[in-house]
Amino acid sequence: MIQHTVRSYDDELSHLTNTIARMGGMAEAQLSAALRALARRDSDLGARVVAGDARVDEMEQEVQHLTVRMLALRQPVAGDLRHIVAALKISGELERVADYAANVAKRALVLNQLPAARPVPAILHLAQIVQEILKDVLDAYVERDVDKAFQVWTRDEEVDDMYTGLFRELLTYMMEDPRTITACSHLMFMAKNIERIGDHATNIAETVHFIVNGTNIQGERPKGAGIESEQGADKDD
Repeated sequence: MIQHTVRSYDDELSHLTNTIARMGGMAEAQLSAALRALARRDSDLGARVVAGDARVDEMEQEVQHLTVRMLALRQPVAGDLRHIVAALKISGELERVADYAANVAKRALVLNQLPAARPVPAILHLAQIVQEILKDVLDAYVERDVDKAFQVWTRDEEVDDMYTGLFRELLTYMMEDPRTITACSHLMFMAKNIERIGDHATNIAETVHFIVNGTNIQGERPKGAGIESEQGADKDD
């Protein structure tokens, strides 16, 4: 990071980075807790995740306040401008990550009232990959590590392919045993929420590349085959 003649400016930039890091940690914790609520059928924990979403929203508002103030008072240029604008963008991505984690927790609360569903371990495996990606991209942001960000970017296809396979597996369960339709429908939405978290992590990776290099990642984002019929699932509330 460039050192400025005004020490308070450097402090503000560091504070902004630290605030994004704390927000990222909160989003990670929300996702982890939502998955534990699913795996352990823990409705109390699921309810705490839903309630905790408001704290992440407050953090996003804090980032918005910090960035607007710095843009108005510091009139940043070049790398500083990228740093500040990127923080605003990343905070929006993390807010959506936390929203999707809360959606997973809401679905877990419903599933906990139903008989245990066999595909849950497959959902958790997809989630484990997405958790790794989220952690790596937050590390890349703090460390300004372009190589690590690029590795996250390339893993988007892996998440897409796992999601597609899981979607088809859930359809098979429902066709073989109509009694599983309700539980599997909830799991489908949960899987889509988790896949979308992976997309937001990939967006952050692209932003990290822009912060450091001032350019976008070259080439088209690698994507899996996908499922065309369930595009509405990413609008789950």
